[in-house]
Amino acid sequence: MINKSDEQRIKKLRKTFDKLRVAEKIIFRPLFPYKRHGNLTRYNEGPLIIIGNHYSIWDVIPAAMTTDRAIHFMAKNELSKVRLFGVNIGERALNWLQCIPVKRDGSDVQAIKTSLRYLRNGEVINIYPEGTRNHSYESFLPFKGGAAALAIKTGAPIVPVVQVERMRFLHKVDVIYGDPIYLRAKKDKKMKPEDLEEIDEWLRGVMMNMRQAFIDRHHPKLKPLKKKKDKKK
Repeated sequence: MINKSDEQRIKKLRKTFDKLRVAEKIIFRPLFPYKRHGNLTRYNEGPLIIIGNHYSIWDVIPAAMTTDRAIHFMAKNELSKVRLFGVNIGERALNWLQCIPVKRDGSDVQAIKTSLRYLRNGEVINIYPEGTRNHSYESFLPFKGGAAALAIKTGAPIVPVVQVERMRFLHKVDVIYGDPIYLRAKKDKKMKPEDLEEIDEWLRGVMMNMRQAFIDRHHPKLKPLKKKKDKKK
């Protein structure tokens, strides 16, 4: 049963996302075009965990199109310290979007508690298991974990959203939406840390295979992602 405070919070965030999705269609997609492939179910009921590979800040846009509902993005805690002209815009943005601040070392107990509460309310969260932006097309970074544990505890399905390329200005990229993955069968089993690590690694493999299969069919000559030059010390 959702309390009144959470009901008001969810309603407020839903209005915010309704406005952002209008802006996505009018402003963002013409400038950073992308084509959606795969399972385009809207998942407008029940708890949901969206996971994706991470190339840039714009990855949140195709992830947000997985559902018509509001989404709580897990965001690194450092973003809350971003300032512009003396104003802490990072903290304001995270609060406005009701993001879940998380320490990238995976030791943030409060982030886990918040995620569990949202999922048990039937809400949606988005996780980038790589933990940071990947600057290579060769492979996904090792997953930090968390999605599998949350899915097992709450029964929420995991929907992988895989970008074939990094979002770029006026360059159309392909985004693949996978079928929902259910881990409910493991709920009554006593899971050790190494068991969860194995599941997370399996999820990583599923997503990498989705991307590679799409490339083999549609982009066999895909150019590698240019790595950023190291800054001079």
